[in-house]
Amino acid sequence: MPETLIIRPICADDKPAWRVLWTAYLDFYETKLDDAVYDSSFARMLSGEAGEFQGLVAEQDGLLVGLTHYLFHRSMWSVENTCYLMDLYVDPNLRGGGVGRRLIDAVHQIAKENGCSGTYWMTQEFNYKGRMLYDQVATKTPFIKYAKKG
Repeated sequence: MPETLIIRPICADDKPAWRVLWTAYLDFYETKLDDAVYDSSFARMLSGEAGEFQGLVAEQDGLLVGLTHYLFHRSMWSVENTCYLMDLYVDPNLRGGGVGRRLIDAVHQIAKENGCSGTYWMTQEFNYKGRMLYDQVATKTPFIKYAKKG
């Protein structure tokens, strides 16, 4: 992994490059979102409000090459908050080089510094490349996700 890789909080100037990366992430999951969702999601990450999503980016040589979005929330299973790592994306040309691991580790470290009891995330079964990393850095749980739309 290049030594020039920087993991840092997302900032307002990142919006155009973030949008490119997040669109590629959504394309992977065969999802399209309205511009209003992009704008709202980005504004929420920058709001600084408690309980709102936050974001980190991976920057290499001045270019954004990865992102992650995460959220601290209450848990009925512990006194402390927990951290949900919602999205993780790395430029396909850099996968396998440690960028994803660095983003996960950065989120988990921030969660620990904020008193969270742990960090968790989900992925789809067909995300084999991602799961190869996840199997190295975390424990797979037996939970199955269900969803019911409004």
